[in-house]
Amino acid sequence: MKHVSKVAFASLAGTAIEFYDFFLYGTAAALVFDAVFFPGLDPLAGTLAAFSTFAVAFVARPLGAVLFGHWGDRVGRKATLVGSLLLMGLSTVAIGLLPGYASIGVLAPLLLVVLRFAQGVGLGGEWGGAALLAVEHAPAHLRGRYAVFPQLGPSVGFVLANGAFLVAGVENWRWLFLASIVLVAVGLHVRVGLAETPAFREVRQVHRVPVRALLREQGRTVALGAGAMVIAYTLFYLATTYCLAYGTKVLGVPRPVMLGWSIAGVVVMGVTTVLGALASDRIGRRRTLVIGTVAAAGWGPAMFSGLDLGVAMVGALAIMGVVYGPMGAYLPELFRPEYRYSGAALAYSLGGVLGGAVPPIVATLLQGAGLGVGAVGGYVGVSALLSLGCLLALPARPQQRALLSQGA
Repeated sequence: MKHVSKVAFASLAGTAIEFYDFFLYGTAAALVFDAVFFPGLDPLAGTLAAFSTFAVAFVARPLGAVLFGHWGDRVGRKATLVGSLLLMGLSTVAIGLLPGYASIGVLAPLLLVVLRFAQGVGLGGEWGGAALLAVEHAPAHLRGRYAVFPQLGPSVGFVLANGAFLVAGVENWRWLFLASIVLVAVGLHVRVGLAETPAFREVRQVHRVPVRALLREQGRTVALGAGAMVIAYTLFYLATTYCLAYGTKVLGVPRPVMLGWSIAGVVVMGVTTVLGALASDRIGRRRTLVIGTVAAAGWGPAMFSGLDLGVAMVGALAIMGVVYGPMGAYLPELFRPEYRYSGAALAYSLGGVLGGAVPPIVATLLQGAGLGVGAVGGYVGVSALLSLGCLLALPARPQQRALLSQGA
């Protein structure tokens, strides 16, 4: 059990570092990148442009899932996770060194897109490997408990990223990106000494192209798993990215106040992530996920119907945690061991395209079209119904079949 706890901590450390890098960009996109890289645009157009570069990483994440999933299913989880951490960290440092539009013109936003794409590839490979690292070492009856550690990575990474902005100020944003090199060194130190997972060591069939076998045998499960993830992404990125830009640039709320609300909401999300994961060990993964998704369907339309923006953000993130917590165990349990890395990572990343890349852009367009923020709340409700339908089409207890190589 001590060994499993060490693995769980390593999965948390790695995902926290990678999500720090990822969310640092999101906060900078909401607060400063429009002025640095798109200075010739009006505020709404500049925000849309910044969010578009933000969205590039979500498009890249499925590619990262396929790339790192390929090697994770062929050579092992541990070595692949080292590669994803390095790619993400070095891309983040490069963003900190990138000159702005005033220095190199249009080349600045172009290079920003390239580096953001590289971040997405790295994160696309990170989550699946970190979740498998925890799940494939954990006892069968405690998979939810141990898989919650990589699920806490976004909460820890977000608090670090926004806390850094709150303390250092927007004007020092470059130093926050450069600081990633220190965190990467810590993450590598933690991960290099880990053992390979028992489930991977017991795999008897290694496919030449794991993703091809995955799509042939469980392609429908990938699509449904991605759909189930949409509402978690939608709640998170509307609350932390769109609301941050909307509050500061439209409502005139001071940046420190909005950052404070974001941090408070994500701390609450961390708590509900743990509660959701623990509940999934007791009452079942899918049942817990359905409860959270139904709550999201009700909360979405209420978010912008007279509620204080801070309350709306915290409520959305609290519900997001209930959905997100069980996913660390549920998605890996859906797939066979020989292509589990590819399957879990691809479902998780494809869900991010619809739930992470699209909502901030759609919300900003709805706002710009004069439809009001009430339409944004309706969009959340529709996303929740989509995820609910996918969940109901997935098996309630897949783990008995999917983790058979561990004697589940």
